[in-house]
Amino acid sequence: MRALLSFYRSFSTLSNRQARRKAGFAGSQCGFCGTMSDSKPQPGFGLLFDIDGVLVRGKTPIPAAKKAFQKLVNSQGQFVVPVVFVTNAGNCLRQTKADQLSHILGVPITQDQVIMSHSPLRMFKKYLEKCVLVSGQGPVLDIAKNLGFENVVSIDMLRESYPLLDMVDHNRRPKLPSIPIVNLPKIEAVILFGEPIRWETHLQLIIDILLTNGNLSSAHQHQGKPHLPLLACNMDLMWMAEAQSPRFGHGTFLVCLENIYKKITGKELKYEALMGKPSELTYHFAEYLIRCLAIESQWKQPITSLYAIGDNIMTDIYGANLYNRYLEDRASRKNPKAVAKMATAIGSHTSRTQVEEVDIAWERELAPPSATSCRSILVCTGVYNPNTEVPNDANQCIKENVFHGHRDFRFDPALVEPSHIVQNVDDAVEVIFKQENFVPQ
Repeated sequence: MRALLSFYRSFSTLSNRQARRKAGFAGSQCGFCGTMSDSKPQPGFGLLFDIDGVLVRGKTPIPAAKKAFQKLVNSQGQFVVPVVFVTNAGNCLRQTKADQLSHILGVPITQDQVIMSHSPLRMFKKYLEKCVLVSGQGPVLDIAKNLGFENVVSIDMLRESYPLLDMVDHNRRPKLPSIPIVNLPKIEAVILFGEPIRWETHLQLIIDILLTNGNLSSAHQHQGKPHLPLLACNMDLMWMAEAQSPRFGHGTFLVCLENIYKKITGKELKYEALMGKPSELTYHFAEYLIRCLAIESQWKQPITSLYAIGDNIMTDIYGANLYNRYLEDRASRKNPKAVAKMATAIGSHTSRTQVEEVDIAWERELAPPSATSCRSILVCTGVYNPNTEVPNDANQCIKENVFHGHRDFRFDPALVEPSHIVQNVDDAVEVIFKQENFVPQ
């Protein structure tokens, strides 16, 4: 809890400093800044957008996205409602993603509007000074250092120091007898940012690290003591790119890692933390950013409604509904049945006490959320893309026979039912404006 509070104390200081800026701050620098007169609409809601399958497919923008965002900004390029982007991507920095979105959508986006799957890692202060092994693709070392980690080792660095460990690809095996170049410190924790490129290499070396307690000079040990701390970001089993069908995501990589570990040891792989959607932690952070944006824009009406737009039932819809359940149950936190309901949804290893502690920590540090609901809207341009017409009754269309969520999240049919189903993100914005009786000027 101290790590959580420390993280948000530093973030809150930054946001409060931003909120005290002058109202005339240039819109070109900050798309959500500026004074809103009392005669203009005052939004009482905020929007949480997924990216892949909602705004883009791979590198190709979805046509409805730019049309939707033209409705969300005024003639000065300022947002007329608070907007954040909640993505399970973890292969780049927040600023890089903000720049990409600005180019795609044609409106100015700042990094303060972007939540990556790895963003909550900043709160795990006890690991920032430890030697951590990071897995993923893209600038993983830069991402880790930007998050505050001081002593970082990549899989490539590990492979170079221990060339005899990566043996699946015959063409990458050492041509001559090789001696390990032991110039790396002992690994103390493992962080999984996202799906890597060479899965066989990453799976092998991560298993090696876990079974040697971070000392690759020793043989595998199968004693009963716990393995090194393992923190994973992004649990998406699949995601939507340009192909006709969804592609493997980091969740698929985690399935491989979990099953290999269990097959070798006979024991379950344990996570210190799972981050990204559908984790409730991500939505707490998103609600906080929405409030910061509303303060920044000097909107006086409290943000009481959130709308999460996504294409994936088991991440976007499940996560939004889980957070909505939290908001509905806040008043009943002391009710054992309500707390037990939350613990059941968010995982088999979560106790009632842990749920209460997390809720209290968030509210003590950030003040209670102003939002009282978080509605989920499913679009048909990504992972969920039925070939039939969009049904009028959302309750009649989503009945999964196979649970695609992460192993540590329990299936609850109520959490995979969207509040609305629409064809695309532009239709989603129209539904929200109608629901809120909001007419931008």
